[in-house]
Amino acid sequence: MEQTVEQKLESLWTLQSIHTQIDKIRQVRGELPIEVADLEDEIAGLETRLEKIRVELDDLEDSIVTRRNMIKDSQAAIKKYETQLNEVKNNREYDAITKEIEIQGLEIQVCEKRIKEAEFEISNKTEAYEKTQSNLEFNKAELEIKKQELDTITAETQVEEDSLLAKAEEASAKIEDRLQLVYNKLRRSFRNGLAVVSIERDSCSGCHNKIPPQLQSEIRQRKKIIICEHCGRILVDEMIASVEA
Repeated sequence: MEQTVEQKLESLWTLQSIHTQIDKIRQVRGELPIEVADLEDEIAGLETRLEKIRVELDDLEDSIVTRRNMIKDSQAAIKKYETQLNEVKNNREYDAITKEIEIQGLEIQVCEKRIKEAEFEISNKTEAYEKTQSNLEFNKAELEIKKQELDTITAETQVEEDSLLAKAEEASAKIEDRLQLVYNKLRRSFRNGLAVVSIERDSCSGCHNKIPPQLQSEIRQRKKIIICEHCGRILVDEMIASVEA
């Protein structure tokens, strides 16, 4: 059966009243759900950073081992070339072996330089790792506290909220799809979630702008759905607004 305009307005007001009660319950939780989500994101980021530093430290340690092995190889090569110097037969062979010894010596110097650089990097990254680990532990402790606070508040209000959500679903079922879409859009448009508001002191209770007497009269007649010309909210008269959800 097609609803009258009056019934549509009553249904919209009922739904708005229920949603307002739900909003108030959720306001009690304040910023806690957002703070919990932010901490969880931050913890995930810190864990990713720790893993990255771990990999970098492993790579640096491996590079040091590789360079030390290269030094050993060069030292062994130098000993071999020095032995060969005792067996040279001409200046050309002597110069060639001397050159090889010099090359191996330079290789050792390069490796020692790279090892010092890697050790310096390890020192910096270890410091960064410890600081990140400390931040991670602090954030985990903070998250545990926030979660406990949120769980406590949620437990205290969950039964009431669930009951109101069920009522909201029931009230929504009485509203035609087109109006429901308009209502939902308005709800999202305003921070306080008020899509349907009443006349209060000759003004829109949503934006507090004056409503002309003629428009007030039309609203009270309930023959058509009227929106505030200033904020776009759906307007109902005082009698409809006096009915509790």
